[in-house]
Amino acid sequence: MPDITIRGAGIFGLSIAWAAVQRGARVRVIDPAGPASGASGGVLGALAPHVPENWNDKKAFQFDSLLMAESFWAGVEAAGGGSSCYARSGRLQPVADADARDLAAMRAANAARLWQGRAEWRLRSAADFGPWCPETPTGLVVEDTLSAQIHPQRACAALVAALGARGVAVLAEGADSGQVVHAAGWRDLDRISRQLGIACGNGVKGQAALLRHDAGRGRAQIFAGGLHIVAHGDGTVAVGSTSERDWSDPSMTDGQLDALITRAREALPVLGDAPVVGRWAGIRPRARSRAPVLGPHPLHKGQFIANGGFKIGFGMAPKVAQVMADLVLEGIDAIPEGLRASALLRPRSG
Repeated sequence: MPDITIRGAGIFGLSIAWAAVQRGARVRVIDPAGPASGASGGVLGALAPHVPENWNDKKAFQFDSLLMAESFWAGVEAAGGGSSCYARSGRLQPVADADARDLAAMRAANAARLWQGRAEWRLRSAADFGPWCPETPTGLVVEDTLSAQIHPQRACAALVAALGARGVAVLAEGADSGQVVHAAGWRDLDRISRQLGIACGNGVKGQAALLRHDAGRGRAQIFAGGLHIVAHGDGTVAVGSTSERDWSDPSMTDGQLDALITRAREALPVLGDAPVVGRWAGIRPRARSRAPVLGPHPLHKGQFIANGGFKIGFGMAPKVAQVMADLVLEGIDAIPEGLRASALLRPRSG
């Protein structure tokens, strides 16, 4: 019988399973729809930090997780033989004007203090990056060296392969046994909200696209005009994503994605003639706090939840896996206050 049952085979569920297996636990993963069937099956994979200012628990947790990512994914790939396409290749953002330049300089100073010399936030000349650089009125870009990228579908497949090498399969059905962790995405947040009568979280639709363009490996991701551009190194470039509170069909792409593709071509002219080879839509779990939700499950006494990785799930996954394995297997509670599931039950401030 397993020591831990994980319900949900998205990035949080699979990463927690991997952390538990590495500690010698017997693990069962159950997902009726299969691995990466929800938001974790996307195409974008931008692992980007929050800005280095107004430091809090969530930003510190994310910083630690982004630093853990290289060794985490190297271990996954070595165990199962699959590639996650992980690369810590940095990120470029255009600098619009003098105010933006001054803000970037302030954030560079903050990063020097908060990022402990492990990464930098700095002003660079756009000319240093050739055609793989966003349009920028000042000729300057912000480069940060903490950002990384991953291919979400391949990363989840790599985790499945690593777990399989340790004898753990993702099952379509099965009974709970041992400790139980619910990592079931937006539907679980919606269920909690309905049963408790509290707005704990919801699903937000996102759309993204794949363009055929061989930018080469190791290219920095681009963040411009609110959209991400990620070169996966396999001859494709991902652009995304929309954020839609209101939606009817979770898997349908539409004119909002067409507009986003147009904006991506304008932001990075080298993509001007790149054909669209893939379109994706899915629902991402957004907790009320916008942070991951970790700890005891609000509805199931003695069970646990790991949810709410809205837009930052892959970047948060290594640290989420670590603290959830600590809690579930060893009784060590290292979850920061700002990420505790109990925050869902608190009255809204103001």
